[in-house]
Amino acid sequence: MPATGPARTAGEEGEMTRPPAVTMRYDTLADLFAAIPQLAELTRDRPRANEDAQDVLFRLRRSNTPEEAITFTAFAFVPKLAIWWGYECLRSIPEVLTPLDREMMDGIAKWIGQPTMENRHALMREALWAQEKCPGVHLALAVGWSGGSIAPNDPAPVPLHRCPRAINTAVLSCLAQANISRRTIYLTRFMDVAQSLFKVY
Repeated sequence: MPATGPARTAGEEGEMTRPPAVTMRYDTLADLFAAIPQLAELTRDRPRANEDAQDVLFRLRRSNTPEEAITFTAFAFVPKLAIWWGYECLRSIPEVLTPLDREMMDGIAKWIGQPTMENRHALMREALWAQEKCPGVHLALAVGWSGGSIAPNDPAPVPLHRCPRAINTAVLSCLAQANISRRTIYLTRFMDVAQSLFKVY
């Protein structure tokens, strides 16, 4: 079943380094994989008996495919926290960010501080009409797919996999643009942040 931890906004835009309340999307890993089977399509490793989320993340980041730790994190956290984490990942590699990335990230920061339907719809509209699908655009799409309707005149529910899949794409594509000599450093930094958040949970 979905996890029920309280949500907390990040406050004013100047306090963007403070994450929302740390909660997992589902209470158990079995619930997570059952509710969003697309996670299993994107990862080869499966949770082992008696492993919790922190155990899985610890193992994945030390595996032969540490990128799966990014995918697992994107799917495991509640959408707002996962988006905040993705925002911090992109922000930590400023040398690869384009003006469009930065424009999208400004909108993402605004939504994290003020997660209103109006801010979400406005950001979604900008991302959908963007001329390129850079990491910032993918993360902005994740905001649009984070819950509620896609557009004011479209009440259809958003498939659960679309938000975390967009976060995963945003973080992995940003990492891929970094200098190859520094990718392991950045990946370690991304997962250190994720690991600290899993510990809180």
